[in-house]
Amino acid sequence: MANTLTIQTITQLHELMGYEKPKHPLVSVLDVSKMKSNKDFLNVPMTADMYMISLKDHDCGLQYGRTNYDFAEGVLAFFAPGQVVTQTEEFKEGENSGWMLFFHPDLIRKSSLAPKIKHYSFFSYDVNEALHLSDQERKMLYDTVEKIIYEYNQNIDAHTQELIINSIELLLNYSSRFYERQFHTRANAHKDVVTQFTTLLNDYMHSDLLAEKGIPSIGYFADKVHLSGNYLSDLLKKETGKNAKDQINEHLVELAKNELLNSSQTVSEIAYKLGFNYPHYFTRMFKLHTGQTPNDYRTIN
Repeated sequence: MANTLTIQTITQLHELMGYEKPKHPLVSVLDVSKMKSNKDFLNVPMTADMYMISLKDHDCGLQYGRTNYDFAEGVLAFFAPGQVVTQTEEFKEGENSGWMLFFHPDLIRKSSLAPKIKHYSFFSYDVNEALHLSDQERKMLYDTVEKIIYEYNQNIDAHTQELIINSIELLLNYSSRFYERQFHTRANAHKDVVTQFTTLLNDYMHSDLLAEKGIPSIGYFADKVHLSGNYLSDLLKKETGKNAKDQINEHLVELAKNELLNSSQTVSEIAYKLGFNYPHYFTRMFKLHTGQTPNDYRTIN
């Protein structure tokens, strides 16, 4: 397997792709219609120390991790720093259309967007969970990206960075809105996933798996329903009002209440039985959800 190529800067990105020096050292928008594949990088895993948002209107042979993905018309995908992509097919200039926005974490590090960006969970979605845009939505994002391009093509002044960051945040907020629309339009399919999750959760909680393997991770259920952990959690939040972690913890609290009132086991023994490695973690979680410690709950009831 080829060694992974790491792209550390916007300047390095431009050099590798045969572009002129970037107008801004921390952000760049590439026109997909002007891109062509480089044989030297075909089937070479690549990762970047920056965020990428990609709108491509046609298949261009992209592999994300181990998943091959064909971009349909108007599909938006998000990549966080460190994620691996591989170009698997050659393409010529003009064969594709769209844009690719790259921005380095240093661009937003001192801004109000920095602490917020981790809440845009779609950066951790799998590519098969990409955002499918309507024509109007696509135009809105194109217009927002045009503002970014306009700003870094001007003489950089005291306002440039703030305005670029504002446009990036606007693009992310629009994407959040459009994802909510996508969740809504796929509600019937999502209800099937909710049913699957609920069944899997009940089966796990009422088996010996808790004691044997510990508290299940979100990833455990995501793998079972063939989704990424963040997408599953967001889906559950939209459909039920509670994300995956909340639902796992609620089941644990209900099991704990039954054990506390119907067994003579100590709090520590119950904690281990429910998959906690440390009893004080169990006590903290129980109090967070009930307002009482396990011992207080047992005494009062």
